[in-house]
Amino acid sequence: MATISELKDAVRQTLESRGVMGQLKARIRAEVFSALDEQRGARPSLSHDNLLINELIREYLEFNKYRHTASVLTAESGQPETPLDRQFLAAELRVSEDASSKSVPLLYGLVSHFLNSSDNRGKVLLRGAAVSISAPGHDS
Repeated sequence: MATISELKDAVRQTLESRGVMGQLKARIRAEVFSALDEQRGARPSLSHDNLLINELIREYLEFNKYRHTASVLTAESGQPETPLDRQFLAAELRVSEDASSKSVPLLYGLVSHFLNSSDNRGKVLLRGAAVSISAPGHDS
């Protein structure tokens, strides 16, 4: 008969080999963040800009199989559990895609655009965003 320690090791190894252990750890982390956030009071409402930015990040994280990080982002940011439709996201960002760009996250296409752009001698003028006042953790 197996000892308690041997049973624990067997269960841990099984969960790790199935990829469940990482998911459980990430879910626990997300729940801890959520519980801590509840104790601090209500978080500021998620602005439209932050919703889009978080979705770009989530799409990138999930594409690269950083699912645990994505689950923490969702829990901590208040991002809806259901991802935004990619076509909606592209339309909101005024991005048109070709067939090849649809196979990677939008963030890759945006970065590629700026790295390969030669307008304004390679420089892009960034303007202050309207979200700066309501960005979480950035009181004004």
